[in-house]
Amino acid sequence: MAALRVIGDIGGTNARFAIAENGKYRELRHVAVSEYATLQEALSEYLHALPGGARPTSVALAVAGPVSSGKVELTNLNWSFSIAALQAELGLSQLVVVNDFAATAIAVPYLPDAHRYNVGPAPTEAVGPMGIIGPGTGLGVSALVPYSGKWVLVPSEGGHSTMPAATSDEERILDHLRRRWRHVSAERVLSGAGLVNLYDALCAIEGKNPDPLSPAEVTDRAMQGSDATCVETFNVFCSMLGTVAGNLALTLGATGGIYVAGGILLRFKEAFAASPFRERFEDKGRCRDYLRRVPTYLILEESPALLGLANLPLET
Repeated sequence: MAALRVIGDIGGTNARFAIAENGKYRELRHVAVSEYATLQEALSEYLHALPGGARPTSVALAVAGPVSSGKVELTNLNWSFSIAALQAELGLSQLVVVNDFAATAIAVPYLPDAHRYNVGPAPTEAVGPMGIIGPGTGLGVSALVPYSGKWVLVPSEGGHSTMPAATSDEERILDHLRRRWRHVSAERVLSGAGLVNLYDALCAIEGKNPDPLSPAEVTDRAMQGSDATCVETFNVFCSMLGTVAGNLALTLGATGGIYVAGGILLRFKEAFAASPFRERFEDKGRCRDYLRRVPTYLILEESPALLGLANLPLET
């Protein structure tokens, strides 16, 4: 079983800290990262708020960005740090840092059935590689591949791959976005900011001025049906997510399923299930029958990265 440790999921908007033991977590605390100048400041505050005799010195963190050569620079947050330096500054016996979607992937085998919301045909028993994709502050992509009775983690920066257009309407949207960015990645449309980018592009195509909306306001208007452009934005968002998820399934041979994480869709699970996501996921020509057999799920666990960190071998 996993030993007692502090765990933290560090995103571009929020950070979540908790105590983990035996694959479970408790003492959960949410903080806004904008309130802290550095990760050291935020983590130190959490550690010092714990009872002194019950304060673990082993820490495992999931970060929204690549981890390379002991250095971390978050993609959508002005935080960077050295793993060794942070460990020394906080007096930790151990500090393990992984990509947030690597941690989310680790969580998938531990998800209870109640936290797997099926999207599409009723799944049959599925085995094989699993892909994880999640629109949130950014777009996370990761995978698990079975090998010798264990799961091998495949971290990724697939959210920055080029976003393809599957229809002429989507080509017009991407043409508009290319006037702003030479390279339009999947994350430019499949994220919180991506929702606003899609809304702005659709307004421009329709010849009207966009309202200054937040991602939450776009989805709220879409769910209420009060703004036709927001309704179309949500449908395009789900369609494009289906395209990218289908590409991921084919690339991995993900017969074990594709899992959708991230905070955007949790509030709209029924609308997501009724969206064009699954139809677009399967729309791969000669591989349509292959993808019909690949299940797709929405992860309902609020903090899957924390569940993954609670089960992460600390020698990793």
